[in-house]
Amino acid sequence: MSLPLLAGAVALVVIAWLAACAEAGLARVSSFRAEEAVRSGRRGAVRLAKVAADPTRYLNVALLVRVACEMSAAALVTYACLQEFDGTGEALVIAIAVMVLVSYVAVGVSPRTIGRQHPLNTATAAAYVLVPLARIMGPVPSLLILIGNALTPGKGFRRGPFASEAELRALVDYAEKESLIEAEERRMVHSVFELGDTLVREVMVPRTDLVVIERYKTIRQALTLALRSGFSRIPVTGDSEDDIVGIVYLKDLVRRTHISRDAESDLVSTAMRPAFFVPDTKNAGDLLREMQKERNHVAVVIDEYGGTAGIVTIEDILEEIVGEITDEYDRELPPVEELGEDRFRVTARLDIGDLGELYGLEEFDDEDVETVGGLLAKALGRVPIAGASSIVELPDGREVRLTAEAAAGRRNKIVTVLVEPVGAVEPAEEAASE
Repeated sequence: MSLPLLAGAVALVVIAWLAACAEAGLARVSSFRAEEAVRSGRRGAVRLAKVAADPTRYLNVALLVRVACEMSAAALVTYACLQEFDGTGEALVIAIAVMVLVSYVAVGVSPRTIGRQHPLNTATAAAYVLVPLARIMGPVPSLLILIGNALTPGKGFRRGPFASEAELRALVDYAEKESLIEAEERRMVHSVFELGDTLVREVMVPRTDLVVIERYKTIRQALTLALRSGFSRIPVTGDSEDDIVGIVYLKDLVRRTHISRDAESDLVSTAMRPAFFVPDTKNAGDLLREMQKERNHVAVVIDEYGGTAGIVTIEDILEEIVGEITDEYDRELPPVEELGEDRFRVTARLDIGDLGELYGLEEFDDEDVETVGGLLAKALGRVPIAGASSIVELPDGREVRLTAEAAAGRRNKIVTVLVEPVGAVEPAEEAASE
């Protein structure tokens, strides 16, 4: 067997091994990690950053080198076997067996394992070779990729190999498993993908939970409502609560009254801004980008019949990515807190059946609502805000007063409701709470 041919084949396999190692290492090094290496003063980091900034180009170069060397080595081994063995069939079988074994072990498994275990070192070393090699090859690797993509069914020409969403999700899961990222970071990345499949109606605040003001109310009344409810943006309604004609901003109200105290008697419709309407089937990710571009903080969501379905803010969409936004005052509350003399502080989500049990009732049911917060909203005929109070009759004829306490959370929802028998509050205090 010709020694020069075998030596050439071994040299080509070694080059293919290095190319495969470079592929595996580059695939694991992001531009962020390369920039970190530059900041830390790592040797060769500048070249690595250049490669990481355009990974497709340099991965294509490494891929071309690996394939060319493997094919050339296979040709040399085949030619050597044909010279050594008389039978052509025997020579081909031996050549194929040798190259399959060499390609699998020396080019397939070994270099990729090393590249994945030491990505930064491997990619840095590869950058010294790939940068000048890419300059010499010019557009050849890109042209070959274009030809390959043209022959591949799909969406036409692409720049090069790419990862699907499923592959990227799996890579994020692997990064968390290897402790490269935190569990919360992994969840946020997955949430970004899920946002692309989320509709506005899934993240909006429904109309039944909205605090609104009629357009014939005064600026003074709007200021009072904003301060009591804790909302800085309040929808303005026209003929009905389903007819939102604009949005009034607290800062606009304050500015108007600061300039002139007489402005307090002006109609709120003179200070409102135009409402931004979107369909409830709009993609939440698209809406976020649109709101950022138009500098809109709040949008009115319209259902398929043209009615108001609710409103959505930038924070509502961001919560789909980062999770619920809370503050340092939010805390876990007990469902019931006994205050004595048949007075209780209960959570707004407490079931009305549980409320009935507090007053010795075997059954307390309502066809329209299920919670204490819903019961108060029904009695008031509107969404309760802090300080709102109303009397509710129990099934046995007794009456209790429900009073909404301070709101909490980003949406300023009523968290707790004070429940007490009628007569526990003096008339003057009752008038103040109404």
